[in-house]
Amino acid sequence: MRFLEFIKLALFAITRNKMRAFLTMLGIIVGVGAVIAMIGIGEGSKRASIALIQNMGSNMLTIFPGSGGNRFGPSAMGSADILLESDPPLIQQELAQSSVVAASAQVQTTRPIIFQNSNYVTQVQGTGPEFLQIRGWEVENGRFFTDTEVRGMAKVCVIGQTVKDNLFPNGEDPVGQTVRVGALPFQVVGVLEKKGAGMWGDQDDLIVAPYTTVMRKIMGRDKIQRIMVSAQEGKAELAEAEVTALLRQRMKVAPKDDNPFQIRKQDDIVQMQSQQAGILTALLAVAASISLVVGGIGISNIMLVSVTERTREIGIRRALGATQRSILWQFLIEAIVLSVLGGVIGIGFAYTAVFILQKFQVPAVTETWAVALGLGFSGVVGVAAGFLPAVKAAKLDVIDALRYE
Repeated sequence: MRFLEFIKLALFAITRNKMRAFLTMLGIIVGVGAVIAMIGIGEGSKRASIALIQNMGSNMLTIFPGSGGNRFGPSAMGSADILLESDPPLIQQELAQSSVVAASAQVQTTRPIIFQNSNYVTQVQGTGPEFLQIRGWEVENGRFFTDTEVRGMAKVCVIGQTVKDNLFPNGEDPVGQTVRVGALPFQVVGVLEKKGAGMWGDQDDLIVAPYTTVMRKIMGRDKIQRIMVSAQEGKAELAEAEVTALLRQRMKVAPKDDNPFQIRKQDDIVQMQSQQAGILTALLAVAASISLVVGGIGISNIMLVSVTERTREIGIRRALGATQRSILWQFLIEAIVLSVLGGVIGIGFAYTAVFILQKFQVPAVTETWAVALGLGFSGVVGVAAGFLPAVKAAKLDVIDALRYE
């Protein structure tokens, strides 16, 4: 018998009892759909996390004091005052030809921002004019502060969209207005474009001012907290090595001693997020694939019942000249068709689930390789589930089968 004839026989057997066939396929449908959807959620979350990290800046490195602690959290700034205001220009000047685009000092605190009757507590970042280039940001309205204003400790600032919405809810133009940061008046010279969510929250919920002003007049300190560096494209590793060597030389660190500072690269965070997302995706897929095993058991059970019900039919076919091999292939292909058909319906179920999740802003995608994997698994399950029933059918004795009632 040719392969297409086996397919036709399988479809005829399936359509002869549609409800039983559907219930048999249900485990495969749920299993394949769940595997594809779970992989889609994991991959979507991974992409969203990486996009958030990359949205924080262009090839950015952050240097902060300390040789231990949490490398990846916002609290990983250390407490030792070992970084100097002269370090960022030194890094930019010495490494501009090899690996660094820009460098800037940075300090950070939280203060209430007041404008007329509006009061809003937000993050106050002190930085240099290189901030826009390092963070890959633009000014939507107004301008950014200058290097002259940084040196002169000018009381000027640029605000994020979230701060603008909270301090100027009636749509006033913030540029030129005076707001109070704590007790100090600051003139708003610009509004940053909307950046969206970041690794550690809303990136637009901030006010940016010259680091000299924030550091000395607001925080009452004389040392910077960290340094932001933008590496040249594809040279983050080289920039890290060169910055490390330059700062060790400036700090006169002995060769045997550890670095008294840490450097956090975007690539490190992306790699960490990718590994975590990969593990999560694998766990979700394994959990969902349990349904495939259950579905395979259901198919095997129904095929065994089908062999028993069709014993007389098998005997007649054998009496008419059908070989054991053709009987085996008939029932094996029937199980495979049943499983693959369930897999196809499961793929449709997965696409629908991902579409609904996307409507609810859940980061989910449909991966082509996951669809192929789900369909392949359904075929493998069909072979595994149908093999024993097919062997049983092929080995039936012709006389006994013809006598079966």
